[in-house]
Amino acid sequence: MASSPAGEIRDVKLSDALSERYLSYALSTIMARSLPDVRDGLKPVHRRLLFAMRQLRLDPNSGFKKSARVVGDVIGKFHPHGDQAIYDALVRLAQDFSLRFPLIDGQGNFGNIDGDNAAAMRYTEARLTEVAAAMLEGIDEDAVDFRPTYDGESEEPVVLPGAFPNLLANGAQGIAVGMATSIPPHNVGEVCDALLHVIKTPNATIDKLVDLMPGPDFPTGGVLVEARESIVEAYKTGKGSFRLRARWETEKIKGGGYQIVVTEIPFQVQKSRLIEKIAELLMAKKLAMLADVRDESTDEIRLILEPKSRNVDPDVLMESLFRQTDLETRIGLNMNVLDADNTPRVMNLREVLRAFLDHRHEVLKRRTQYRLDRIAHRLEILDGYLIAYLNIDEVIRIIREEDNPKAKMMKRWKLTDVQAEAILNMRLRALRKLEEISIREEHSDLSKEQKELGQLMKNEQKRWAVIGDEVKEIKAQFGGKTPLGARRSEIGAPPAEVIIPLEAVVEREPVTILCSDKGWVRALKGHQEDVSDAKYKEGDRERFVVHAQTTDKLLVFATNGRFYTLGVDKLPGGRGFGEPLRLMMGLPNDQDIVAVFVHLPGRKLLVASSDGRGFVVPEDEVVAQTKNGKQVINPAQGVEAAVCRPAGGDHVAVIGENRKLLIFPLDELPEMTRGRGVILQKYKDGGLSDVKTFVLKEGLTWAAGAGRVRTETDLRAWLGKRSQAGRLPPNGFAKSNKFG
Repeated sequence: MASSPAGEIRDVKLSDALSERYLSYALSTIMARSLPDVRDGLKPVHRRLLFAMRQLRLDPNSGFKKSARVVGDVIGKFHPHGDQAIYDALVRLAQDFSLRFPLIDGQGNFGNIDGDNAAAMRYTEARLTEVAAAMLEGIDEDAVDFRPTYDGESEEPVVLPGAFPNLLANGAQGIAVGMATSIPPHNVGEVCDALLHVIKTPNATIDKLVDLMPGPDFPTGGVLVEARESIVEAYKTGKGSFRLRARWETEKIKGGGYQIVVTEIPFQVQKSRLIEKIAELLMAKKLAMLADVRDESTDEIRLILEPKSRNVDPDVLMESLFRQTDLETRIGLNMNVLDADNTPRVMNLREVLRAFLDHRHEVLKRRTQYRLDRIAHRLEILDGYLIAYLNIDEVIRIIREEDNPKAKMMKRWKLTDVQAEAILNMRLRALRKLEEISIREEHSDLSKEQKELGQLMKNEQKRWAVIGDEVKEIKAQFGGKTPLGARRSEIGAPPAEVIIPLEAVVEREPVTILCSDKGWVRALKGHQEDVSDAKYKEGDRERFVVHAQTTDKLLVFATNGRFYTLGVDKLPGGRGFGEPLRLMMGLPNDQDIVAVFVHLPGRKLLVASSDGRGFVVPEDEVVAQTKNGKQVINPAQGVEAAVCRPAGGDHVAVIGENRKLLIFPLDELPEMTRGRGVILQKYKDGGLSDVKTFVLKEGLTWAAGAGRVRTETDLRAWLGKRSQAGRLPPNGFAKSNKFG
């Protein structure tokens, strides 16, 4: 007998199979793992944790149970994933530095703001908080839909009733496939004020809502320094970011000095990692104004920052730290959530508030209808009891004598099946007169409640009034003046622009910069006059020697007519042969370096190309802001930039490759920021060799050998007009045709 195939085999394109499976995976990640529901602000794992803990009766007023028990129930009944992932989710719900309003009350080590991990789940215990109880309120009253669990053995809620506005109050973070969400926590009192305003004014403007809830409120405090316009725009679009700074103050110490005390750090910044980063910058001498950092924290954060001297401006010091460390961070806003139809989309602030209120409205209607059904059922039973009391002797007789008392009673008094069954199940003690009185009172009370609930179901305005009262109760319980509800993050103004001198971030030290003929650069410590013992690679030699400070900027002029800028502190140290300057500046390999010097603000430079054209350019205009440099000379085809010299003095000396020297007044050259320039000297053959500016009265100086200098003061023979040919230089002029 032939065996049947193990399964259906179909020919499918690999691309189709992959796309189908990847789409299935993506949708699963988006809707069942990473994005929160706008109604209760929870992801499935968090919702399942809270529901499982409720089934374990871990209410706020009950005792604790081991976290391992909770995790086991969640894995076994609702969420078949790794136990560590579920425990990590539980831990986060219990951390008061991660959640503005924790949903789990933890007992034991649940980690700390330094980044230390929680103890193992077998050591910690947990129960629900009052906030979580508010989230679950009404779940047994048909307030929300349920769906089968993964194995079909039981049911789980699709969404929680969520009396507490959890999405905005606690925020959410998640990365799905092709989309992400990032919602910072807010103050629940302010959120409730905004909700009440939306109930009153459904088309409320975002500006008005921002007046009521001016920005996020982080569990770790800090100062929000984002401009109001940016905050409003972020809430209007559902996307943006908020600038958050640590809170700090100065504290006087003995001797007339001071120290800076940081009392609050930005949200989700690990304190230990922050201190390590500051220490690393100190070791790298990137915080020249800071002497030391130490941690004196107990239950409250207390980071001590010691300035190098009492003369250091604390605002400047803190500004340098804000720019280089996580004492200032940006908190993203991306309100990408699942709506009531389980569709992911980015909502603005009003839409998020509206979605929460619509959910509460639906919950109210369902709970009211559930209560009406229960009342109707109870009234039906009570009506049966009252008939029984009016005819008690006959009821007793029928029960004692009839073979089918239930059918007999139903026929005799037109009872329903439910009423007849209830009468048959009555206890003898319920036949007392007092019991009849209590039943009549209960019937009256329930009839009154039924009438009120019926009116509520018919009147939408009354329902919104009830929802408004519920929101006010949440505000009174968790917001406003309660310790949990007091605002922790200060809403500050955008900081004024603080100019940080480079000395604040780089320690000022003298260095000697060596650049070889092949473009290898390094920085030796100190100003060294004699660098003859410096070693270079085989075939390479010394070319540029520059004395500078570590706070200076280095200007590099290349044959392509571009200036490149680099911080001296970015140069490699003196060990070895250094690094290729071309790579550091992004200079093409077919270009050469013409000049290397320290940037001096306010100075002017004389730049010239190999065909004898040039002009004067302000040095401040050549400082490049990008790695590509700044184009100054536009050389013609086959022409290169050849010379760059400081433009000091009153005359210009130009010498060509034909060994002709020409001197003319400096004011004959135009001042430009970019171009080809004007003709300095005419050549029949060859091009420009060198150019120099000098003071005519002091004479022209040039290098005349090792360590020797010559000066010529009688220069009448070489004086002329710009663009003339010139004549041979004085006897003894350098054979290199360079001024040195």
